[in-house]
Amino acid sequence: MFRKTIVLFVVIAFCSCNSSKKETPKVENDQIIATETKILYSANEFDSLIKNNTSAVLIDVRTTEEFSKGHLENALNLDWKGSEFQTQLEAIDKNQTILVYCLSGGRSNQAATAMREKGYTNVLELNGGIMAWRAQSLPEVGIKSDSNGMTLDTYNKLINSDKLVLVDFNAVWCAPCKKMKPYIDKIEKDYKDRVIVLKIDVDENASLAKTLKVSGLPALKLYKKGNVVWEHTGFIDEKGIVAKLNK
Repeated sequence: MFRKTIVLFVVIAFCSCNSSKKETPKVENDQIIATETKILYSANEFDSLIKNNTSAVLIDVRTTEEFSKGHLENALNLDWKGSEFQTQLEAIDKNQTILVYCLSGGRSNQAATAMREKGYTNVLELNGGIMAWRAQSLPEVGIKSDSNGMTLDTYNKLINSDKLVLVDFNAVWCAPCKKMKPYIDKIEKDYKDRVIVLKIDVDENASLAKTLKVSGLPALKLYKKGNVVWEHTGFIDEKGIVAKLNK
């Protein structure tokens, strides 16, 4: 009886361990089939999907202006916020594998969700968007120099200060950035004697963001005499930021 109990325990444990593993996409007729457990892919994984699935449709859902500053090779530009998005989408077979991305992942997630609701069955997303792609130094085409953007040399001079320097990487379309803006402005005013707040729009400073490996928004970096002492990606409340400034 004791031996049977041990055998039963081992079988259950083995099954439990195997059932906890995440599924990977199935490949059928050169099509990668999405599963519920795997729809978000890292930049390197997404790169492999593109290379190994030549019949997939690659869609960039950013604006035409963003697209013109650099995009993944062979990507179609279907602006998620544009009036023609739905019409353009209808031209794509619902059974086709679709690889979708935007700047940092927010718009592509919204677009991918809408596609799935309309019956598109194989929609895979680039986690972190083209910012994550650039952070891994993966290739893109159509790159235009942001000649009016901040240079790395200028950036390095600005962060080398006797005061703390809080760098706020943001974008005008970024919802969490908009939510944080009022208290970022307040911090800039209240802490002006010992903190410099440097606000950088990643759309206008794409090259700098790529060099600094900014892979998501909002992104904060806190410098002390040119050295990073704290950094954070994603939404954070005012108390969280102030706590780091007072640490």
